[in-house]
Amino acid sequence: MAASGTNAFDKNAEIIRASIKSIPDYPKPGILFRDVTSLCEDRKAFGLTISSLVSLYKDLKIDKVASAEARGYIFGAPVAAALGAGFVLIRKPGKLPRRTIEENYVLEYGTNKLQMHADAIKKGERILILDDLLATGGTMDAMIRLVQREGGEIAGCAFVIELEGLNGRKALVDKYGVDVKSLVTFPGH
Repeated sequence: MAASGTNAFDKNAEIIRASIKSIPDYPKPGILFRDVTSLCEDRKAFGLTISSLVSLYKDLKIDKVASAEARGYIFGAPVAAALGAGFVLIRKPGKLPRRTIEENYVLEYGTNKLQMHADAIKKGERILILDDLLATGGTMDAMIRLVQREGGEIAGCAFVIELEGLNGRKALVDKYGVDVKSLVTFPGH
């Protein structure tokens, strides 16, 4: 279930939802891809997305926001700046210049690895992990493991979009006991 509260928040969520285009059979047949690039192209929806995410976490004393490339960066960096927090880049292998740690993960339609600088997070820092979309939870699972390996405290896991019915939220809550929030939901596939 998406985060909700005031009527203004719900109204913002409807504007955000309406800006997201659905692309059938991308990246492979049977997948209905929720395209955040159309949201980013809409200045009102993009601004509401950032301000809505900030409003959810502004009182939680976030030290750093961590996001995975590439779409997670679109939202993570401006949210970090607005919260007065640092920003941690999580990338695919071979893209970070300093010593890294890595975790494997399974996606809805494939597998991969994520890396993070080994010195990006200090023990006890409060970390908001933010990504564009929650499906099965595989990418977020790997990001949580990276943050926890370095001693970071997970302050929350945030998403712009959550695909219902794919059990990503349940998997994360059951495995890690983390707080999961999303701005909008769509049916999975």
